[in-house]
Amino acid sequence: MNKVFASADAALHDVPEGATVMLGGFGLCGIPENSIAALVRRGVRGLHTISNNMGVDGFGMGLMLEAGIIASHTGSYVGENKLLEQQVIAGVLRVNLIPQGTLAERIRAGGAGIPAFYTPAGVGTVIAEGKETREFDGKMYLMETALRADFALVKAWRGDRAGNLVYRRTARNFNPMMATAARVTIAEVEELVEPGELDPDAIHTPGIYVQRIFCAPSEKRIERRTVRKAKL
Repeated sequence: MNKVFASADAALHDVPEGATVMLGGFGLCGIPENSIAALVRRGVRGLHTISNNMGVDGFGMGLMLEAGIIASHTGSYVGENKLLEQQVIAGVLRVNLIPQGTLAERIRAGGAGIPAFYTPAGVGTVIAEGKETREFDGKMYLMETALRADFALVKAWRGDRAGNLVYRRTARNFNPMMATAARVTIAEVEELVEPGELDPDAIHTPGIYVQRIFCAPSEKRIERRTVRKAKL
């Protein structure tokens, strides 16, 4: 099976309107920016996205918001995007906010075939509304269900033609678990090598979870630049 595609556009050629799409990364680190740009170029609408962040104005998932192709979003942090706030207030976009640890575990559970689990996060808050609760050892827990998607778009540092992936540092956030929790996982990598060139002990995502892979340049941006004041 040939998993290598020539470009992001070729790898994402069949993402349909209304699809549920997971997008890896944390902030602007480890996000599949080339896959995001390809989705915007395709113009598919009504997407249901799952990611920790929503990018920033003019980059990352912010481009998807500007194109109006997202119908609903599930995530844990949306504080860097002014357009998202405007769309939520206008009723254009539905947002489901989840505690970050719960989001990560719901995705991991989806990949592991675990339909639901109990967590203390959110007990006694609006997060608990309409959810089953249960007491364990004198402490209350919420039942949370697993998350899965039609497509997972992940970003890795290095990958081989068999789909084995290696991430670097913070870019590892959410990418490995999302790669296991979708019907089709599409990986973009900074460096594509031949099978056998990756150290087997260093592989984070085995190729069995990856259906498509392509190589593309990475644009490394800083989400919020802060500097110390100059000494006078």
